[in-house]
Amino acid sequence: MGALDGIKILDLSRVLAGPFCTQMLADLGAEVWKIEPPKGDETRHWGPPFVRPGGEGWEVAAEGESAYYLSCNRGKKSLVVNLKDPRGQRLVQDLARQADVLVENYKTGDLARYGLDYPSLSRLNPGLVYLSITGYGQTGPRAQEPGYDVAVQGLCGIMSVTGEPEGPPMRVPVAWIDLMTGLYGAVAVLAALQERARSGLGQHIDLALFDVGLSAMVNLAQSYLLTGRLPERLGNAHPQIVPYGAFAAADGWFMLTIGNDEQYRRVCEAIGHPELWEDPRFQTNAGRVTHRAELLPRLEAILRTRPRKEWLERFTQAGVPVTPVNNLAEALAEPQAQARGMVQNVEHPTLGSLPLLGSPLAHFSRTPAGVRGHPPLLGEHTQEVLHTALNLSFEEISELEAAGVVKTHRG
Repeated sequence: MGALDGIKILDLSRVLAGPFCTQMLADLGAEVWKIEPPKGDETRHWGPPFVRPGGEGWEVAAEGESAYYLSCNRGKKSLVVNLKDPRGQRLVQDLARQADVLVENYKTGDLARYGLDYPSLSRLNPGLVYLSITGYGQTGPRAQEPGYDVAVQGLCGIMSVTGEPEGPPMRVPVAWIDLMTGLYGAVAVLAALQERARSGLGQHIDLALFDVGLSAMVNLAQSYLLTGRLPERLGNAHPQIVPYGAFAAADGWFMLTIGNDEQYRRVCEAIGHPELWEDPRFQTNAGRVTHRAELLPRLEAILRTRPRKEWLERFTQAGVPVTPVNNLAEALAEPQAQARGMVQNVEHPTLGSLPLLGSPLAHFSRTPAGVRGHPPLLGEHTQEVLHTALNLSFEEISELEAAGVVKTHRG
């Protein structure tokens, strides 16, 4: 049993921020009806890699299931509905009457032409929690612009501080703002459902990628607001803590994260250079930040003299936070990842046993999140949901399919 058992989510979102949000709610036990156009969510076509079973593992193919789509749609039910057809619009309106939550990421105002905007649907279902995810929100001079993660990364300031000091601006390789917007979206939905339990009323949530990106600049933005000084690109270093970041050993990289002066003292002891502690310039974090140009080259030269494994052992024994810089294969093979169940297998109708990332919310004491179903095939659940939720007969569904209003999956 999941924490959100009994909650029905009508998901009109696609690509990443919305689907990541609704996948999280599905992991927690909600029933998610994913409404897709006849060609499907765009990410079904984003690749390669497209995968299919091959030999003992997987082969990358010209067609098959998109790894991108598989990453953010597990546990949902896929319905293909043509929203350009008035009959399709009425089907979604009927589903909205039964839903607790609707999530959409159309451009501002787009769904009004289908009668699927919040004012229209709230008249049919006053308890509906309606989450709109856009690039810039429903208000302001950019409200009508489409929003893309990489564009918002440029606009919100993160690219100006990412990368090496002398290098160009650099984006975060995963769609960082999309993912955080999905997280904010899930929090917003749960808060609105909690408030609905008191008032009986739903509400419209206006969530913008740009707002999320700005809020995620946290300490860098706060420092600028207080000092007027722009933060610099520091590569893997930290603007307010030294030493902190990636260091090269003789044979690889590791992360050394010094949180206080005592940990720094233990680092100096572990590397056999007490003079780096005894120097009064380096005995406080403020001093080390001020004199980073004097300290870091000396520390880096020492750390390059021995293999990574030795430094990891020394710092661990000294009680200093240290980790290797892993590639993805190493990260997924970490004993900690295995102990926490961060790779889960689910049975997929065409791929067989499919490995997926696990949920970080899988450790509730009574109602843990979990991988509750495979990422659905396009239209896999059209017939099931229209029949069970709307009481349409199989004949009526067949007629709608023949007219191009819906599409079912033919296995």
